[in-house]
Amino acid sequence: MKFAVKSLLVASLALTSAQALSHSHESALTQAVQSSERDAKNSARDQYRHPVETLEFFGFKPNMTVVEIAPGGGWYSEILAPAVKGHGVYYAAHFPADSDVGYYQRSLAGFNKKMSDDARFSEVKLTEFAPVTHLDIAPAGSADLVLTFRNVHNWYMGKDKEGALSAFKAFYKALKPGGTLGVVEHRLPEARSDEDQKSSGYMKQSYVIEIAKQAGFELVASSDINANPLDTADHPKGVWTLPPRLALDEKDAAKYKAIGESDRMTLKFKKPL
Repeated sequence: MKFAVKSLLVASLALTSAQALSHSHESALTQAVQSSERDAKNSARDQYRHPVETLEFFGFKPNMTVVEIAPGGGWYSEILAPAVKGHGVYYAAHFPADSDVGYYQRSLAGFNKKMSDDARFSEVKLTEFAPVTHLDIAPAGSADLVLTFRNVHNWYMGKDKEGALSAFKAFYKALKPGGTLGVVEHRLPEARSDEDQKSSGYMKQSYVIEIAKQAGFELVASSDINANPLDTADHPKGVWTLPPRLALDEKDAAKYKAIGESDRMTLKFKKPL
């Protein structure tokens, strides 16, 4: 009887501890998203990007080693850096310092300024990423979670299949066995020509899945968290016609604002054990 009571007590304490840890994880993420320190323009886009739901779908936990690919100006970094700080490790795999592309240099300089001026970014580890040329995004086999948001089309448009495949192979190398790759990308309807992927900014979901599988990943799940049925993916200036870019400026701006941001696939992959 004493053994049974003791076992029950241990099990109860373990459950309570697990629940507390889960609540702590949820709180860190929610607090980061709801923080008044976030840029107001970034927060306004939560209705399209669903950061809490998306990161929870990918299995994000603050004590993980997380790699974000091409963080740009830091939209997701504003959430990930403070959520992970003091708990895990956050690698920002940014544009290469030796790039001769002006936009890349300006974006990297802006991110470096955040790291030096903003306490939320004080523990961020900066690495470099570019398809084919800069692939060491984190120590091999170290990451629990690699995240890429709306980037696959850039790699494909820049260096075709070689660019996209080299990126996914880099993610595979960085992840631990059993680790997760989370992908969000503008979605091209399957009935459309593959050629449309070269200029529209949209990618076919089937194509992204196939590239990931060629790199060694297994598809775990897909979600419509970031789906937008109003988006036909057939616009005069591709995905950039829609908000936030509005590439046509004021022409039909009301129409495209009513559509909102693009229809997006949300895919969760695993590096096999």
